[in-house]
Amino acid sequence: MAAARPVVSIFSNSGDNKVVGTAPLPAVFTAPIRADIVNFVHTNMAKNKRQAYSVNVEAGHQTSAVSWGTGRAVARIPRVSGTGTHRAGQAAFGNMCRGGRMFAPTKTWRKWHVKTNLNQKRFATASAVAASALPSLVLARGHKVEQIHEIPLVLEAGVESINKTKDAIALLKAINAYSDIEKVINSKKLRAGKGKLRNRRHRQRRGPLVIYNEDQGIVKAFRAIPGVELAPVSALNLLQLAPGGHVGRFVIWTAPAFERLDAIYGTQTTASSVKKGYKLPQSILANADLPRLINSDEIQAVVRPAGLSKPKRPFTQRKNPLKNMGVMVRLNPYAQSLRRAEILGRAVGKVAKKSGKNTEYIKTLLSEDTA
Repeated sequence: MAAARPVVSIFSNSGDNKVVGTAPLPAVFTAPIRADIVNFVHTNMAKNKRQAYSVNVEAGHQTSAVSWGTGRAVARIPRVSGTGTHRAGQAAFGNMCRGGRMFAPTKTWRKWHVKTNLNQKRFATASAVAASALPSLVLARGHKVEQIHEIPLVLEAGVESINKTKDAIALLKAINAYSDIEKVINSKKLRAGKGKLRNRRHRQRRGPLVIYNEDQGIVKAFRAIPGVELAPVSALNLLQLAPGGHVGRFVIWTAPAFERLDAIYGTQTTASSVKKGYKLPQSILANADLPRLINSDEIQAVVRPAGLSKPKRPFTQRKNPLKNMGVMVRLNPYAQSLRRAEILGRAVGKVAKKSGKNTEYIKTLLSEDTA
């Protein structure tokens, strides 16, 4: 949820944290915060500063080698010419060979740059600016802003004319922003890997981003402070607003830069005066807090009451009437009479059969006696 405060305080640069005025909150701070778009655009933009690399075009082919052909019971890979050395007869050129070239050698004409749609880049920049006004996101990104009086932090116009670094440091200490600089100083570490040999020996955290309208010495004053970056409001860069693709950069605005945001980005209904025909993106949902919406009195008044946590089966267990007499009787009430008749018939048959066997046996005995 983007910030939605009607006015923002403008603080003095004298160091006493005195509020010298207010400014209406620019509409760009109400833009929807889309971390997915920011991450996508950041990934594409970060690729546009890469330096081309490739292996030597002659690597692995700086030898005289020719295949021996068939009939010699060896593979047909090219082999080094000559005799009298270990190298002679060894396989060459192939990517599976010792001293051979790599598979598909890299070329400098690879497609290094990635084009990103202009509207997507503007959407990502607006989202990153809006996220910088939420203290929770700024804290989550790791900035030390617990003592800051207000976010977004806006300083009066005189800040742009500061041209001494000691004055800039005194200002940061006065507005309680120097703890973020100390975090950067304490985080400086040696880089792991070969980057140490390639002019990237150290790595450190990011500090505040100072956005100004006109450079009257502010760049010279702040550029030497560790972790501090500067950007003109007319050329905001997503790589600075959301380093690593993570929104929530701690931004210090000057009052003239803050007041120009509406002219640069426009609003949801009024087009920008700088970017032709551009209007800020609108949120699909005015309130993205779904649990709050669902539990609101208006929605709960019209929804059905919650059912059982374990719902009953919509049907009873299906039973085979050929095997279950109770189900068969429900389908055919006469089945019970038929079943009883069948049982009685079987019982009569058994008695008759048994009595018949005894009669025959007695007859046999009588016939033997008479004989």
